[in-house]
Amino acid sequence: MSAEILLSVSGLHKAFGGLIAVNQMQFDVHKGEILGLLGPNGSGKTTVMNLISGALPPNEGKVVLAGRDITSLPAHTISHAGIARTFQLVRILPDLDCIENIEAGLAFRPGPLWGDAAKLAARALLDRIGLADHAHTPAGDLTYIDQKRLELGRALALQPKLLLLDEWLAGLNPSELQEGIALVRKLKSEGLTIIMVEHVMDAIRSLCDRCVVMNTGTKIADGTPETVLADPEVIRAYLGDAHA
Repeated sequence: MSAEILLSVSGLHKAFGGLIAVNQMQFDVHKGEILGLLGPNGSGKTTVMNLISGALPPNEGKVVLAGRDITSLPAHTISHAGIARTFQLVRILPDLDCIENIEAGLAFRPGPLWGDAAKLAARALLDRIGLADHAHTPAGDLTYIDQKRLELGRALALQPKLLLLDEWLAGLNPSELQEGIALVRKLKSEGLTIIMVEHVMDAIRSLCDRCVVMNTGTKIADGTPETVLADPEVIRAYLGDAHA
């Protein structure tokens, strides 16, 4: 794994009134790795993703992507800088077909594509995510996993350096889960750097190079999946004192 740092988060802090959602968060993501962002529900994981992607501004702290300070920049500027994401609830354009959904993403990337060039690129992306046979299927008619594939494809259309996956594997049946894991692994093999918020332990163990674990807004562990999942403080955060 390359030692080059692609993303550096330091002193990141976000409060909503009296509730501290993210408390002095700090971690680095190395180029080409998959970092798992773990923690029980309500621990602040999605807020961290929102702070990195520009959906929310931090109260304090810094986010640096490939040496560029992107803290508090607008979301579209951060997207152009090289960060794309998926969401917990799938966001697609249900009345458009799959190729049109991908073309919508291609229109907003740096160096946007239109017309025949966009159609060609969209077809290549659909093939990359396993939807080549559904180019003209309305997005709203797809199965759940294929809607997730489509949302992922639209994120990839932005040509990200860093992909944020927010529980992308949630809600899949066992065979779909294996398909999803294989697709994420393929993206990593293509050189993409990924942060994934995830609860599916099979996926975490098989995909993540490193994990950062949060509890009540604070980082409580940082290391390999094997190390952090055996950490008594992590077990306590997930399962309660009786299991630690």
